[in-house]
Amino acid sequence: MADEIINNEEKIEVIGIRFKDGGKVYYFDPCKNVAKTTDYAVVETSRGIEFGKVACVNKFVDSSEVVPPLRPVIRIATENDIRTNEENKKKEAEALKVCQSKINSHQLEMKLIEAEYTFDTSKLTFYFTADGRIDFRDLVKDLASTFRTRIELRQIGIRDEAKLMGGLGVCGRAFCCNTFLPDFCQVSIKMAKEQSLSLNSSKISGACGRLMCCLRFEHDTYVQEIKRTPPVDSTVKTPDGVGQVTEISPLTGKIKVKIDESIKSYHRDDVKILSMPKGKGKNDNDEDANEE
Repeated sequence: MADEIINNEEKIEVIGIRFKDGGKVYYFDPCKNVAKTTDYAVVETSRGIEFGKVACVNKFVDSSEVVPPLRPVIRIATENDIRTNEENKKKEAEALKVCQSKINSHQLEMKLIEAEYTFDTSKLTFYFTADGRIDFRDLVKDLASTFRTRIELRQIGIRDEAKLMGGLGVCGRAFCCNTFLPDFCQVSIKMAKEQSLSLNSSKISGACGRLMCCLRFEHDTYVQEIKRTPPVDSTVKTPDGVGQVTEISPLTGKIKVKIDESIKSYHRDDVKILSMPKGKGKNDNDEDANEE
């Protein structure tokens, strides 16, 4: 019966819009607009009129996937709209400089990260980080009189700062959060253990100072490969005799086995497990700290 209810769930036509590179995709009512993946669109949001990139074209999704109210796509962006958005980006850069100057004059302990106009410039939002709560009421009044528009100051966390600012991780690639991860996920020390990484916090932490996001999105692959790989201290039968596993590389499927006094490398498919180490498989979550 439940399956019938799910299969009969109402379908709703949507267009997916992303407002920042690597940002979350939001669904909007097409309102008879037909989008292409190369298009930009002007949409109505809770913050006002916004400009975004089409992330997915017209499609039908289950009503359960839509967060009401479904706001409208006003129009597919024109050349004028694209130029207006580019002009807004230049205004944001200038606004950032002005706001920083105001922060200095008010002697506030806050780090300014980004300025963002709505498409129609009816609202200007400044993102900042700070160690504690900041009384910025006088600053808001000062900014409102300068820019003659609605002002919002929004305090964000250090992970959000990294996502907005971007940069290069220890791997030499652009931050995952800034390029393709739409949301932050829970990360734990256990994930680093299972990936055989050093538990030195400086080596498994990102530029934001928190555990690296890649530990999470690579975790599922490691879990599957670990299940297929004999654990360390297992006794296995190899083409050269019986030995004990001393080291594993789950992603490559390679293991090192000590036979008598020598250590040889094998592929896990070429050995047979004779016995597992005691206590293997017990739930050790209690000793693992999670990090949001």
